[in-house]
Amino acid sequence: MTDNRHDGGRPPASRAVDANGHPTPPPATAVDVTADQLTEHARDLLAGGARLALVAAHHDHATHAGGAAIRVVYLFTAGPPDRRTELHLRTDPHNPAVPSLAALSFPAGRFEREMHDLYGVQPRQHPLPRRLVRHPHWPHGWHPMRNDAGPRPPLTESEPFPFLTVQGPGVYEIPVGPVHAGLVEPGHFRFSVVGETILKLKARLWYVHKGIEKLFEGHPADQRVALAERISGDTAVGHAIAYSLAVEDALGCRVPPGAQRARAALLELERLHNHVSDIGAICNDVGYGIVNAHAQRIRERLLRLNKHTTGHRLLRGSVFPGGATLRHVPDGAALHDIAADVAEIVDIALSHTIVRDRLSGTAVLDRRQAADIGTLGYVARASGIPDDARLAHPFTDLGDLTVPVHTGGDVLARFLVRAEEVKVSAAILTALLPALPVGTTSSWRSRPAPKRPVSGVGIVEGWRGTITHRVELDPDATLTRVKIVDPSFFNWPALPVALADTIVPDFPLTNKSFNLTYAGNDL
Repeated sequence: MTDNRHDGGRPPASRAVDANGHPTPPPATAVDVTADQLTEHARDLLAGGARLALVAAHHDHATHAGGAAIRVVYLFTAGPPDRRTELHLRTDPHNPAVPSLAALSFPAGRFEREMHDLYGVQPRQHPLPRRLVRHPHWPHGWHPMRNDAGPRPPLTESEPFPFLTVQGPGVYEIPVGPVHAGLVEPGHFRFSVVGETILKLKARLWYVHKGIEKLFEGHPADQRVALAERISGDTAVGHAIAYSLAVEDALGCRVPPGAQRARAALLELERLHNHVSDIGAICNDVGYGIVNAHAQRIRERLLRLNKHTTGHRLLRGSVFPGGATLRHVPDGAALHDIAADVAEIVDIALSHTIVRDRLSGTAVLDRRQAADIGTLGYVARASGIPDDARLAHPFTDLGDLTVPVHTGGDVLARFLVRAEEVKVSAAILTALLPALPVGTTSSWRSRPAPKRPVSGVGIVEGWRGTITHRVELDPDATLTRVKIVDPSFFNWPALPVALADTIVPDFPLTNKSFNLTYAGNDL
């Protein structure tokens, strides 16, 4: 095992802090397991309240039993207090396989299917072993993330995706996509409908495999943050911080408190402009365009504030391993006015009986469904699950943070969570502004040399939900593996569940209330 963390023992019992009293991520408990031990360890962690945050395959160069083995890392997280446990399983190099955890965890089953397509690791006794990521034109047996994959072979004749066909009197299908109007990436939705009622919806993604994780490999860790920012364009700060935290965790790099506060402020600025945009778009999808017009006016004001603060409307270039940079401190009075402006348009929208009627009871995802699927972010919090990485895995002290939670699980609940998070973000920013440093604050030059292969994890509450990055580095701080998990990977399966027994006209509204990313999912 190549890891920089302590072995055995129990996770830390309290939040770790540095010399200045600021939260620092605790070292993960890393445990080597055999295939026979994996299921028992995973069951115990899940029963103890942990969630499976990430599964990463690594095609190691080191030989095992005469060949290059594929090592699988299962990351389980919980908090507060911040707890992280990794299970490392080395597979047979000649027949890579793992016991399936799909019966214990729905996300595990999807991670396993992804790993099979990209690495050729067989999940034994998987209940649904069909492809997830593999493009229909890829030749069988070609796994692009393996070290021995080589150049892409010639594409083969496309094989149809095995959609489940619903049959019966009056049942018909409505195909939507994969090519859509606008700038979104491709995704196909297949509706089985009787009358206007949706009997079943299948979302088929992964039309574009961009090889993002492979593009990190072989580069110095401090030179790939720009790629992290572009994983999903509307989440530049969230992914940049998660990546930077992972690199810093691997190298033991202590980030100055001022830089951590700057990162927290940038994260809330990103949350603000995205939530405001969604509030307007949801209203637009019920025909109340005037609220959308005002929301886009407010968002433009926020984007200009972003540009003044960092030099980029989407806040790119402001976060990097070891630190952060601000050109100016955001205007507190402007943020106060913006929060009041948003509250006014939300009140206008919800005072309209038709708007409230269209949002109420539409596309309900109840708490049990949300928990079973493993949803994150505002989707989970709208279904009564109070999970938030700002509480569970803090990288700086935000004081007495209370996150909005609703139990309705419908479009209205997802709308209200966004509206209330605008208030929370404005309050966080107001508290942070007096201590924000102007200019570049960094500790990268003083980072210790790893001297051996190391790994690290970064966890951050992006505006859509919890983002997790895991990196592995050579002794010269060159990236050998980066695993990325955007919250949309967890939330996409919840969309068809929420739409069951709704009507076709509810799809655009529900889809916007989830507002999931294709780019962050189709890596």
